[in-house]
Amino acid sequence: MKTLYVKFIVITIGMMLISFILAFVVSNIYYQQKLKPYNDDKNTKVALDIAAFAEGHPEISLTEYLKSITKVGYQIYLVDKDGNRTFFGDPFRDKSLPLSIQRDVLKGDIFHGMLHFPQETFVTGFFADELKNTIGVPLQHKGKTYALFIRPDIKFLFNEMHILFGWILVLAITLTIVMVLINTKYLVKPISNLTKATKSLANGDFNVELDSTRHDELGELSESFSRMARKLAQMEDMRKEFISNISHDIQSPLSNIKGYTNLLENQSLSKEEREQYLSIINGEISRLSTLTKQLLLLASLDRNEDILRENPFNVGAQIKELVRNHQWAINEKEIMLSYSLPDIEIVGDPSMLNTVWGNLLSNAMKYNRPNGTIDISIEKRGKSVYVTFEDTGIGMNNLELERIFDRFYRADKARTRTIEGTGLGLSIVKTIIDLHGGHIDVRSKENEGTTFIVELPV
Repeated sequence: MKTLYVKFIVITIGMMLISFILAFVVSNIYYQQKLKPYNDDKNTKVALDIAAFAEGHPEISLTEYLKSITKVGYQIYLVDKDGNRTFFGDPFRDKSLPLSIQRDVLKGDIFHGMLHFPQETFVTGFFADELKNTIGVPLQHKGKTYALFIRPDIKFLFNEMHILFGWILVLAITLTIVMVLINTKYLVKPISNLTKATKSLANGDFNVELDSTRHDELGELSESFSRMARKLAQMEDMRKEFISNISHDIQSPLSNIKGYTNLLENQSLSKEEREQYLSIINGEISRLSTLTKQLLLLASLDRNEDILRENPFNVGAQIKELVRNHQWAINEKEIMLSYSLPDIEIVGDPSMLNTVWGNLLSNAMKYNRPNGTIDISIEKRGKSVYVTFEDTGIGMNNLELERIFDRFYRADKARTRTIEGTGLGLSIVKTIIDLHGGHIDVRSKENEGTTFIVELPV
């Protein structure tokens, strides 16, 4: 039993056999407790009616009368006081019957052989073609006393039916096994396909196709697996894109540093040129430092380390301080900034949330237009605080909105090729907000602007 297919078949057939055995046992108990007394009582009445009719019609031939009874489905044994024995109808398989029982019936007792037949299976009890499995009653005819023993002739009554039942049983078992085989294949095939798809994913092939048209748990599992495969393929594309981006982001400043370092070796450079080259080198080093800090921060957030240091603080005052620190850059870009920042106190990690506001403000400045506007507002509603950053920048399309929080993802390079960035900022923002139990929503239209709405619990 190495495969699920074989296991399912064996278990199903095993359950069928166990069910059959249990049904057989229950029906046998029912036969012993209910049907045996009923059959004994019914056949006792039949035997007494036969004896009464014979006694009430002494003119008829007892032999011919009993022969006619056998034609409707009975086996009969007749014995008189002298021990003369006569059998009518189909012969009994076992003709042994204690003489004491025969004498008791001749004296007027009734023999309940069916009721007291050995407590075996109902097949044996019901179909046992034995003289001990009969009903015995006394019979008087023409002045003579007889002991009359009768039982239904099961073979006569069910001669055709037992063949029909036999065929029905064989066909039912055969068709059941065939249906089990077909149904098992129908159930196990999707699981086999899932196994193959899993191996494909393990080998790096994410282009798997599964039948998700089924409207059951297996269909739902296939659909979930397909979604997972698509997500993994997307993540693999993101990983490759990240490697490409991060390699460029690292290689570009390193190349600049090396180039300007080589230029500094020229002894004929003026002091102004040396200072310019050193300034460029320091700028590239700052770029590398920012990149590594963001990567380290993301790694810490991914490990879900206990890095949050939550304290009560004034979020309005924090953002005002951030705006003051960026005022020179805002003025340089000729951006008009307005804000409504009332004093609202929340509990959170001031350092982490300052990173959030810094990233959102930097993006609003970076992707804005000359003479554009930025509006920052804070509003307390119920048990939540809503912080909004709204700009009049280049905006985003729907595809970019779907992936805006994906790591290392950058918007359309044709529009952002002149804008520096690692594609990590918004991913860091969302992770920090999630750690605070908050939510971030983005609304954007191309060429009109973008709005970030951060909801944080007070």
